[in-house]
Amino acid sequence: MINFEEELKKFHPSLEVEDAEEAIYNQDLTDMADLMVKIVKESKKTDEE
Repeated sequence: MINFEEELKKFHPSLEVEDAEEAIYNQDLTDMADLMVKIVKESKKTDEE
């Protein structure tokens, strides 16, 4: 059976949209496009040498 008092102790309100957006954008995440740009730059650098 669910103990509502215990569940309420675990509750954390979700971030507001603006706060969540800020938290997401402030993370430095590398995506596939960033990786491809890096690979192409490194490839051009090795071709020039």
